[in-house]
Amino acid sequence: MNLVEEVKQVGYISRTTPKGSELIEAIKRLKQEKNAVILAHYYVDGELQELADYVGDSLGLSQAAEKTDADLIVFCGVHFMGETAKILNPTKKVVVPDFNAGCSLADSVPTAEFKLLKAQHPKAVVVSYINCSAEIKALTDIICTSSNAVQIVEAIPKDKEIIFAPDANLGRYVAHKTGRDLILWEGACVVHIDISLEKLQKLRTEHPDALLIAHPECKEMILKEADYVGSTTALLKFVEESDRKTFIVATEAGILHKMKLAVPDKLLIPAPANEQNSCACSECPYMKMNTLEKLYNALYYELPEIEISEEIRIPAYKALKAMLEISK
Repeated sequence: MNLVEEVKQVGYISRTTPKGSELIEAIKRLKQEKNAVILAHYYVDGELQELADYVGDSLGLSQAAEKTDADLIVFCGVHFMGETAKILNPTKKVVVPDFNAGCSLADSVPTAEFKLLKAQHPKAVVVSYINCSAEIKALTDIICTSSNAVQIVEAIPKDKEIIFAPDANLGRYVAHKTGRDLILWEGACVVHIDISLEKLQKLRTEHPDALLIAHPECKEMILKEADYVGSTTALLKFVEESDRKTFIVATEAGILHKMKLAVPDKLLIPAPANEQNSCACSECPYMKMNTLEKLYNALYYELPEIEISEEIRIPAYKALKAMLEISK
């Protein structure tokens, strides 16, 4: 089995890598030798965030990907994020630590079924959350993120129908904030919808001074309980600027790494999940597929590589560029 075939089957290259501090130094050396940039989402493990040139949410990462002058982009996140970087940088090589690091939300919107919805509303403006495949982006008029979804929808003339996909919870939140009727695709992120309201309420009883802050991908009943709702970056900023000392954070637990660095004197409590996992908190199993060893292999072999046909990339680029223009 050659390397490319191995990547397709396994998702990464199963080779012996350096260990411990040698691995960290090897990653830094390869990054410099190959003029590579490492982009990382807030939800990957902290050790990866520490090595990244830029850590952010989907909007910030898109903006960073568009601006980079690196020859090689290594994206520590999930598959659609690597695709986004490739859409914005067709002449650069884009690789990811694990090709199989997918996204439950992106998987919730099959291309063929989405085309049928569009056909039923031929005059509708299609707004798609960035957490979707390149194929769905190519069927979209304008991309949004949780940071700018309200702004994007408000920019669309009020006499226009709007299809909003794929996250229905974010769509309902945007509809409430804008007063617009949206045609929603009923997709969801398994991490955010698995947050337990019952356990949250118990936590609030145990910590009466805590503020509950939540990502708009959470279920509506969670958002109604929240003291503040915002994107990943907005949640981080809120914790930094608030004079309160205790927060219950209803989003993927990886954000707590940056939060703890920013506010070491504050108590940050991850929202509890219905299902038990390694931390009994809300963790994305796909984000956790990113590891230091896989990052090293991605840099060393420049695999697995993200490739997108121009037929898909060009319309997807137009939808992403429309968002980036509004979000300047």
